Amino acid sequence: MPTPAPRSSLIEVVAPNLKRRLSGVTATVVRLVPVQARMIGIVTTGPGLPDNLPHVPLARAATLPRDRWRVWHARRNTEMLLGLVLRHLLRRRYRLLFTSAAQRAHTGLTRWLIRRQDAVIATSPQAAGFLERPATVILHGVDTDVFRPAPDRAALRRDLGLDPDAVLVGCFGRVRAQKGVDLLVEAAIRVFPRHPRAQLIFTGRITPDNRAFAGDLMARARAAGIGDRVRFLGEIPWEQVVRHYQALDLFAAPARWEGFGLTPLEAMACGVPVIASRAGAYEALIRDGDTGTLVPRDDADALARALDRWLGDDAARARAGEVARRHVVRNHAIEVEARAIVDIYLKLLA
Repeated sequence: MPTPAPRSSLIEVVAPNLKRRLSGVTATVVRLVPVQARMIGIVTTGPGLPDNLPHVPLARAATLPRDRWRVWHARRNTEMLLGLVLRHLLRRRYRLLFTSAAQRAHTGLTRWLIRRQDAVIATSPQAAGFLERPATVILHGVDTDVFRPAPDRAALRRDLGLDPDAVLVGCFGRVRAQKGVDLLVEAAIRVFPRHPRAQLIFTGRITPDNRAFAGDLMARARAAGIGDRVRFLGEIPWEQVVRHYQALDLFAAPARWEGFGLTPLEAMACGVPVIASRAGAYEALIRDGDTGTLVPRDDADALARALDRWLGDDAARARAGEVARRHVVRNHAIEVEARAIVDIYLKLLA
């Protein structure tokens, strides 16, 4: 059953999610709201959210009493637009806040919507650089109680049907060219013959328009003789994604472009070093050489060299994994992100 909504007098923030399918934005709402609910009266609204979140129907969010100001925290254009409708057409007393992760020039509509917000958050300095107004930079964080090293990695792998003796590399997220999945398969084709224990797993949805893309990658792996060492697991339940992070020895995030990119933080919180491209916020998250390696975008040669290095040094991977875990706990715990956003809410409500 959905979590009962609080009384209107206790609703200070509404976090809309106007998309039914799981996405990075939806995952952000799901991660943050339970933590923020311990700090402020926040509810979600919209479809596709788990039952454990405090939630009100859209109709109720649109008819809350005008007795006080509340915050409408949008993360998509549709949500910014609805916030404007609620405030200016339905005369609801909403302060409008937008979080931007995009690292590209915004469309004219997006710029118009952003100019009409009361405050803006950027998820990285790079994202802030594409905004035409001041923004507060708040990096994403992860729940370090959920994302943590497995007490027995070999036992976990056996439970998941994975090889306990493999050097396991993972890449999680939707399977498409934007994520550099083809670059990672190419790097594996070049490097895996020198590392017979190496295996590669992908998790994430393969949309109909990317099935041929994924099929071609598997055909290339088979032709190179490593087809049995590269697996596409498809979209799996969230709790299983966490367990697969914990089963890894190395994580790869070779995206060609990225809004923020949370997967490296989730992997590092599980004690797994990361190879990532210089995309999204990765440069702000990964300490090159200590918690992993940063490589140029769209560079299969550099990716292969980094993969070769980490696969060949078990001790270095173990040390980097320990450093990565400490780094995330110290600098990127979700409580830090949640508190920084709540501080913005309080300023808007003051």
